[in-house]
Amino acid sequence: MIQIPKHIIESIFKQAYEELPNEACGLLTGIDGVVHKQHALTNIDRSPEHFSFDPQEQFAVLKEARSCGQKILANYHSHPATPARPSQEDIRLAYDSGIIYVIVSLAEETPDIKAFALDGSCMRPHEIKII
Repeated sequence: MIQIPKHIIESIFKQAYEELPNEACGLLTGIDGVVHKQHALTNIDRSPEHFSFDPQEQFAVLKEARSCGQKILANYHSHPATPARPSQEDIRLAYDSGIIYVIVSLAEETPDIKAFALDGSCMRPHEIKII
């Protein structure tokens, strides 16, 4: 289970709407499965169908997390027009079984958020607890 504060969930939704029509992306850092901070990153692909992190921003988050005794718990991205489930590209590009993959969907009137864990070459649902 990953625990994410409600205000961080709301901030992720806000970022996703602000970056329409493109996918939004970022990292979540914390300790022992509890998210302490959201790090909105630049989608350098500027695409509504895929994303890539800015490597400099990604490295800066890693350095900051380590300096605070935290680690990267999850990465997140939005799906502007499709459900909150991994696309074939999401599965193909997933490589780190040590983090959780969070997907936000804006396809319906109410945004949806789901989490997944990499299990071999499959993405399995992972529980999110909103705190």
